[in-house]
Amino acid sequence: MLSREDFVFTIGYDGPAAVVDKQAKRKYGKLSTRELAEKGLFRAAYSSAVFAGNQDDIKFVAKAFKGLGAAASSETDLSSADLAGLDRLFGVFMVDAKRMIYI
Repeated sequence: MLSREDFVFTIGYDGPAAVVDKQAKRKYGKLSTRELAEKGLFRAAYSSAVFAGNQDDIKFVAKAFKGLGAAASSETDLSSADLAGLDRLFGVFMVDAKRMIYI
């Protein structure tokens, strides 16, 4: 099973192994989902929210990515299509990788 940091900075898969960006993991691995989004690391922020299963963080990342950011009220609704499209846009899916390759 991948740790949160490994999942957040996975850039692809080589068969059953997750390919992890170790430099980004080392630099940004301890940041929260919201901190990642605020730094413009939207794919990493979305991965973090998906890993945690936190719908509020997923919506926060979606709003930040769409340019709504902190200026958007919590009342601003995103359609389920908007949220589902982020999986495909960022290529983030829960995969049970058995090992990691660090590059």
